[in-house]
Amino acid sequence: MSALPQVRSGPRRVVWLVDDDRSIRFVLEKAFAGAGFMVESFDAAEPALRALASRTPDLVFTDVRMPGMDGMAFMEKLSQRAPQVPVVVMSAYTDLPSTVAAFHRGAFDYLPKPFDIDSAIDMARRATAREAPAAETDWSDEGLVGDTPAMREVFRAIGKLSRADLSVLITGETGTGKELIARALHRHSPRSKGPFIALNTAAIAPELLESELFGHEQGAFTGATRRHQGRFEQAERGSLFLDEIGDMPIGLQTRLLRVLAEGEFYRVGGRELIRADVRVIAATHQDLRGKVERGEFRADLLHRLDVMRIHLPALRERAADVPRLADRFLAETAREMRVSPKHLSVDAVRALTHYGWPGNVRELRNLCQRLVLMAPGSQILSGDLPDEVRKAAAAPAAEAGWLKPLADWARLQLELDQPDLLEAAKASLEQVLFDEALKVTGGDRQHAAKRLGCGRNTLTRKLGPKKSK
Repeated sequence: MSALPQVRSGPRRVVWLVDDDRSIRFVLEKAFAGAGFMVESFDAAEPALRALASRTPDLVFTDVRMPGMDGMAFMEKLSQRAPQVPVVVMSAYTDLPSTVAAFHRGAFDYLPKPFDIDSAIDMARRATAREAPAAETDWSDEGLVGDTPAMREVFRAIGKLSRADLSVLITGETGTGKELIARALHRHSPRSKGPFIALNTAAIAPELLESELFGHEQGAFTGATRRHQGRFEQAERGSLFLDEIGDMPIGLQTRLLRVLAEGEFYRVGGRELIRADVRVIAATHQDLRGKVERGEFRADLLHRLDVMRIHLPALRERAADVPRLADRFLAETAREMRVSPKHLSVDAVRALTHYGWPGNVRELRNLCQRLVLMAPGSQILSGDLPDEVRKAAAAPAAEAGWLKPLADWARLQLELDQPDLLEAAKASLEQVLFDEALKVTGGDRQHAAKRLGCGRNTLTRKLGPKKSK
């Protein structure tokens, strides 16, 4: 077990406790003071916000459900006034949906009630320790390559979860490498010594999926000639990766929800109750919230799976990573096939970078494997690439694709002598960008603002407050 990061030398770090429960404040005050922190307590969010006018803490622990302003609203205001301050959310188990929302709003971690004192101190030390950002870790040994801002966010998320045992939902288009992220999460988790078991729920026939997950007893159905151990049993004390979770039949989702909620299940046809000590990591390329609205996915299951979310960008959204990825795949393929390595020419790099990669990283890997076999020389030229890739490089830059229609629209509006044209164009452009960013981030305004390069307050002001359901 690695040593905990130590609180920095010099002035002691200040922790604020915001909770209406006096006993919880008392316990944490004693624990943090004994660990070397300075502690200030508040019985509600409002006095803590007033205190921000004169001082700023190094860390905040806040409850979710409190009289007056709740923890979610408090986090919102705190992020506006002191965005650099990490927040740990304290919540009872039944507050899981609120906890999900807290993580989406940038909470550092989640402390369930009743809590373990050592866990609370561990969180405080990690939240206030001066450590290298997780994005600076070399993830290439995990098969993960990327130096773009979008991938740095992914690496930070993995590092942030390295000591946690939370359920994680990985989203992203097909072929972006979601299983690589799941494996990295497992290898850097407290369960790293346990098994990593993967199951693509879309690849198993619906009538067989229940048995694959939970196992079956001999004679449970026609063809069940012996007892079968399911993936949950195989993943005991480890991690179970459920890929394409959006394709799971609605009836089976109920059984999965029971396992996540109660930690126990029966084999198909069995009477023995089996305990499950498994961390579930799920992945999907689908919009699960949309499926919930259509009645195709259980909302309570989504809440259980979506405690922490990692979104993998499409390869076209991180085109600057394409040359490094291609070099890696070319070198790997050459080693596997025991042939001389091949390198990309400048023109080939340009073509690969401009291509849209509908199949994402998987498509790039497959192309590199073909090029190692088929390209005649040691250097891969643009002429060695498939027609669709070469045409992408020859096409006008992506900006020209929308600037020309914009120029045509502007000319028409000017000819029609339309008033306030600049403001109308700016408003329309902002609305399009905001709408698309929210679609990509699943409605997460903080994430959308970060992707656009603007402040969350700006996004909220332009779009107006969220409508409560």
